[in-house]
Amino acid sequence: MPIPWETIALSVLIYVALPLVAGYFSRRWIIKTKGLGWFQEKFLHFLTPVSITALLATLVLLFSFKGDVIITQQQAILFIAIPLFIQTCLIFAISYALARFLRLGYRDAAPSAMIGASNHFEVAIATSTMLFGLSSGASLATVVGVLIEVPVMLMLVKICLKTQNWFR
Repeated sequence: MPIPWETIALSVLIYVALPLVAGYFSRRWIIKTKGLGWFQEKFLHFLTPVSITALLATLVLLFSFKGDVIITQQQAILFIAIPLFIQTCLIFAISYALARFLRLGYRDAAPSAMIGASNHFEVAIATSTMLFGLSSGASLATVVGVLIEVPVMLMLVKICLKTQNWFR
């Protein structure tokens, strides 16, 4: 059954457009009233733990809703996890090799490859729960994605650190 375009539009509005617009205008307002220095030195340092806490709370809630499935259906988890692992590593390898071929510096190559390999599961979680609900297979895939992405990305960071001498 196709998803109604109204539902898609609403999820894009709520999870993409609204935060983007709110962030843009709040940043402009804070910099105008308090200054760029205060924004960078005070506000961002306050906001970082708040955003990490919100992400952790979201993950705890999602894992608590999907914990029984993760434990009881390991085969389904593997069918989701293995392709995600391969995809993330392959995109990283292509991006990292291309950066080396283009003679980018390490400071550009490593973040570019990491961003390219990232699956942005925080957006996927929000979208899947909005469109399909917490009990859907799509939501399960995003939860498994988070379980896979974090250790894989840490592994890729380690690879970047060990190979930084490949770049100028």
